[in-house]
Amino acid sequence: MKPITSAHRHHQLTNINTWTADSQWLVFDVRPSGASFTGETIERVKVESGEVEVIYRAHHGACVGVVTVHPAEDKYVFIHGPEHPDAGWQYDFHHRRGVIAHGEHLSALEAMDITAPYTPGALRGGTHVHVYSPQGDAVSFTYNDHVLHERDATLDLRNVGVATPFGPVTPQGNHPREYAGTCWSVLVSRTTPTPQPGSDEINRAYEEGWVGNNRLAFIGDTLSVSGVKVPELFIVDLPHNESDWKQAGRDPLEGTPQTMPAPPAGVAQRRLTFTHDRRFPGLVTTPRHWVRANPQGTAIAFLMRDDNGVVQLWLISPDGGETRQLTHNSSDIQSAFNWHPSGESLGFVLENRIARCDALTGQVLFLTSDHGNPPSGDAVVFSPDGQWIVWMEEVDGFRQLWVTETA
Repeated sequence: MKPITSAHRHHQLTNINTWTADSQWLVFDVRPSGASFTGETIERVKVESGEVEVIYRAHHGACVGVVTVHPAEDKYVFIHGPEHPDAGWQYDFHHRRGVIAHGEHLSALEAMDITAPYTPGALRGGTHVHVYSPQGDAVSFTYNDHVLHERDATLDLRNVGVATPFGPVTPQGNHPREYAGTCWSVLVSRTTPTPQPGSDEINRAYEEGWVGNNRLAFIGDTLSVSGVKVPELFIVDLPHNESDWKQAGRDPLEGTPQTMPAPPAGVAQRRLTFTHDRRFPGLVTTPRHWVRANPQGTAIAFLMRDDNGVVQLWLISPDGGETRQLTHNSSDIQSAFNWHPSGESLGFVLENRIARCDALTGQVLFLTSDHGNPPSGDAVVFSPDGQWIVWMEEVDGFRQLWVTETA
C-alpha cells in the first residue's frame, strides 16, 4: 500500500465514483473532516505521480465538495454552496445545489424555484451526493426542501431524486436565489411525516444506489408496531422515456406550498426487506453506508447485524425475496463498501484493515496490514480497471489518500 497525497490539509473522498474512467486520477475535495463544509476547491491527483490539479475553485464566499466522476467522460458533479451567503441564505441541507464541471464550463444540474406557482422539472431546495447512473445519462441525489423547511422544519423530510437529460428547466426567477438547470429533476421517493407503525410508509429516504440504469435502491425509515424506527431497504423502478419522466402522478411533480414534490406517474417504491421481527431489526446506520448493487444489477448489498449483533454484509435480489448473509465475520464491518467492477467481490474496512470479500462465498482476503492509523470508514472504492482500491487514512493530523493493489 502507498500514500498518494501528502500535503498538510484534508483530502476527502466521496463514497463512490472517485476515479476517472481511465483509472489514472482520483478526485477529492478539501473540506476539513467532520461536519464542516468549508472547502473552496475540487481537485484531482494522479495516482502514478502524485501530481495534483484543481478542477474547480469556488468564488464569492461559496464552498464546494462531495465530488464524483462521470463513468466515461471528463465530467465532475459536486455540491456547490450559495454564493454571496447572507444571514437569510447560508449553506444548509436545503440551500445547496448540484453542478457539473466539464472542462472550463460549469453548469447547474437542477433548477430551483421557491416561489409559487412552482415549475415542473425544477426543485425547491438542496441536493447532495450526486452520482451518475452506470450509463452516465442521469444523476441521483438526496434532497431537502426549502419551501417546507421555511413553513415547518419537521416537514422537510430527506428524499431521493434524479436529474434526467430532458432539460433545460428555467423558472420565472421571482426570487434572487432561484436559478435555471440543465436537467429535468424530480423526486422518486415518497415520504410522510407520520408513517403508520408496522406499515411500508417511511419518513426518510436516503443512502441510495443505482441498480442498473433504471432502478434506484435506498434506505427508508419505517416504524415498528411499537413506534421504533427501523431502516429498511426500498427500490423504485424509473421511467424509460422523456414523456414518462414528465408525467405527473396523483400529486404535482413540482409540489405545492403544503406538500413535497412528488414522483412521476408509475414510480412507486417497493419495500425489499422486512426485518421488524429480527433480533436486531433494520439496516445499520453506523457505519454510514450506501446500498450498492453489483454491476450486473442482480444483487443489492447492504449492512445489517446478524443474530449475534455483528455488522455483516447481506445480499438481496432487486426483485425481492429472501436476504442472504454474505459475511460471517467475528467483528463488525467498519465502513461503507463498494463492488469490484467485475461484480465478483466487495471491498470494505474490517479489523482496521482493507479487506476484499468474495461475492459468492463470503471469504475475506485482507489486502493491507500494519496501518499507521485506522482507515476511514467513509469511502473504500475500486478503480474502474479493478486493479486498485483507495481509502483515506490520517497522517500527522490530516486525511491522506492511500491505494493498494487488489490482487
